[in-house]
Amino acid sequence: MHTGNRHLLRSLAAGIGIALAGLASACAQNFPTRPVTVVVPFSPGGAADVVARVLAQNVHLKQPVVIDNKPGAGGTIAAAAVAKAAPDGHTVLFITAGHAGQRALYPKLSYDPVADFTPLMGVSQSPIVIAVKADAPYRTIGDFVEAARKRPGKLNCAGGGGGATVTNLAFEQMKADLRLDIAAVPYKGSAPALTALLGGEIDCDSDNVSAMLPMVSAGKVRILAVMNKSRASLLPDVPTVAETVLPSMEASAWFGILLPKGTQPAVVEELRKQFATALGTPQC
Repeated sequence: MHTGNRHLLRSLAAGIGIALAGLASACAQNFPTRPVTVVVPFSPGGAADVVARVLAQNVHLKQPVVIDNKPGAGGTIAAAAVAKAAPDGHTVLFITAGHAGQRALYPKLSYDPVADFTPLMGVSQSPIVIAVKADAPYRTIGDFVEAARKRPGKLNCAGGGGGATVTNLAFEQMKADLRLDIAAVPYKGSAPALTALLGGEIDCDSDNVSAMLPMVSAGKVRILAVMNKSRASLLPDVPTVAETVLPSMEASAWFGILLPKGTQPAVVEELRKQFATALGTPQC
């Protein structure tokens, strides 16, 4: 190729690069042009929903930040919707730790839980607890384990959103390690699971501590054990599973935010800045 032509092509490429960079910067400056939707994979009233709403209320963009609950299938319905959304920053996914296990539990997913998303930020971590109704005959986790061994297949337990949620998987791990036959009952979120517990439909519920605390304070629920390796600061008198019935047990819940793959870096940084600022407010 003639030297002059090569110089011309290089100049054109550089010019296109500068133009695209300028266009991306302009798009970021105009962002957002409509409400930003935070898609929550579980029903209203649960731990993920509450954390997402408190966070969203403290994000101050040029447009409102709204919550869209899409419960079901262990969070995969919501994740699929966000994976297919336009990568323009106007749709984000609020995830729990269970998102990391979706590929293992749902091999026919229409999306890749890792490759089809751009990570925005981690939000928080929280203890997982095992709870029973306040008038249940079980005073300790040891009592519950003993009852399960005496009556295999007769007791049942919910695990937050069911399926690929860390609260459910943690309880299943405990069951497997202790060789317990306890039926798993799936629900679309913490709120319906807790309602079922209070209504006597299930014997126990394994869930994020924040979903349980209001009912604990009201005297309607008793926490038998914490699944973290160490005791929870909010429940200093409640023992861990590790110090009572299963020394190897260690599990906790976490929350995070993802964006569709291909979201412009400038938009990602703007959202990260705004959500990080919101996370630092006293309300969060």
